[in-house]
Amino acid sequence: MRIRHKPWARPELEASSFYIKEPDLLKNKWLSQYKKPQPLYIELGCGKGGFVSQAAFLNPDKNYLAVDIKFEMLGLAKRNVERVFNEGNRTPDNVLLTAHNIERIDLMLGEKDRADRIYINFCNPWPRMKHKKRRLTHPRQLMKYREFLSDGGELHFKTDDDELFSESTEYLKECGFEIVYITYDLHCSGYEPNIITEHEKMFSEEGIKIKFLIAKKSELPAEGDKNDR
Repeated sequence: MRIRHKPWARPELEASSFYIKEPDLLKNKWLSQYKKPQPLYIELGCGKGGFVSQAAFLNPDKNYLAVDIKFEMLGLAKRNVERVFNEGNRTPDNVLLTAHNIERIDLMLGEKDRADRIYINFCNPWPRMKHKKRRLTHPRQLMKYREFLSDGGELHFKTDDDELFSESTEYLKECGFEIVYITYDLHCSGYEPNIITEHEKMFSEEGIKIKFLIAKKSELPAEGDKNDR
């Protein structure tokens, strides 16, 4: 997604109490960065923060880490978090934001970080064959997530893209994830709770059905590591 340069974004982020400037230095130390020792939930590709701002506010008993590669997006996410928490008269002490290339997420998250949940919401579908390895749900990424996702931890995936969703279900099975919930029409499924993101609202208004699944980390299949796919 193209977004106009925002010269204020980086200075605002670096002045924020809930922005992490050098995430690689905290590999295997993320659990100690929060005020309370609570389950860690991670959103990969948080965009403007519409999801994480609401999720963190509604679930004060969970700690949230939101990651995006673009400072412009994170600047907007920071403002959204502040707006939601200010309106609720609370301090955002259970949410952290950081900038990182998710393709190299293993540089900032390790096995001691023990995330209980990963969210991937409306990521780039990368439809061309030569680009599919860049998908956030591709096997080479899923194998990296396994390193910091706790045993039995969940991956929640939401998209408007039919092909990406279908192929991602196969990726997950190949990489030792058990799909425990799936719907091809989220808004008619009765699933609760559901936090509607900006993209979700836009696609739904266009008549596009939202696909959603929950996959649980389990044992790897016999063929083992999928990194060389």
